[in-house]
Amino acid sequence: MSGPANLFTIGGISVALGERRSVDLHIANLYTSAPVSLPVIVQRGADAGPTLFVSAALHGDEIIGVEIIRRLLKLPVLQQLRGTLLAVPVVNVMAFLHQSRYLPDRRDLNRSFPGSESGSLAARLAHVFLSQVVERSDYGIDLHTGAIHRPNLPQIRTDLRNPVNLRLAQAFGAPLFLNSKPAAGTLREYTTRRDIPVILYESSEALRFDETAIRIGVQGVLNVMREIDMLPRLADHSTRSPQPVLAQSSRWARSPASGILRSQVALGDHVASGQTLGIVGDPFGGQDTPITAPRDGLVIGRLSLPLVHEGDAVFHIAEVADPRIASLAFSQLEAMTRDIESDEPPIV
Repeated sequence: MSGPANLFTIGGISVALGERRSVDLHIANLYTSAPVSLPVIVQRGADAGPTLFVSAALHGDEIIGVEIIRRLLKLPVLQQLRGTLLAVPVVNVMAFLHQSRYLPDRRDLNRSFPGSESGSLAARLAHVFLSQVVERSDYGIDLHTGAIHRPNLPQIRTDLRNPVNLRLAQAFGAPLFLNSKPAAGTLREYTTRRDIPVILYESSEALRFDETAIRIGVQGVLNVMREIDMLPRLADHSTRSPQPVLAQSSRWARSPASGILRSQVALGDHVASGQTLGIVGDPFGGQDTPITAPRDGLVIGRLSLPLVHEGDAVFHIAEVADPRIASLAFSQLEAMTRDIESDEPPIV
């Protein structure tokens, strides 16, 4: 609950304009009596303005967002912040500690919203995150990755029925944004129903760092903060940012056989309907079976593990007007992100 106009009160701690405070929101106690908490960094500008939450590790093994937020919080440009930034680097602390997508009780936090005050650990965590962070924000950016062995092309997913989501998705500047209806029980399903503009950044894969995906993420958050007037706009911003490509739908190409996969396309490649995407071979020298593209489009996700069973989802193809533009945008972004105001050495 907020106090006077110049104070933002969360977890019993009041943060004044121009201050940064770290707050641990209590969730529950484990059976060892150890507390489980939700860490939130509250960064307030010298002047009042919008409130934006940036969250990561809703799934505990999706760690790229943790690094994006760490770098964001170190940027000198935040000294010019207007409004309030609620940074939640690790939403799902228990799953993060176990390097797992799920909580110890095997519940998926991102299928547990809106949660409750008296439910399971997942329900309580979902409830506190919503009531203390999400519902008090004007905008949100949720940072995700693909699953283990399933890297994603850097992309924004959002429900474009909300015109503000479209504006934020375009401002973020990822190579592609996908019109994506949220699944039941997810954070985005809740924010869509409550009309809270939230975009989701997907990039790379679980339990891995990717320097380009991290830099695109940091730059994207800064771009959104400038778009909503939380940071000063760049005079040449419109000329530096390539236009992201819209995908209205996507579909997985599945393996027609079990065996060893030899991929023929990479993330960001444009493919034609019927094109061979990869070959599944019998490990003992038997028959080879091609996996073909179900449509023209752009490869936005793929399986990196060469071991596949019949029916496995292998290549994620997005339907776009001109996939070549998306590939060009990705190359431009990779170069552009070298100019972020940061002294961070690249992760290799």
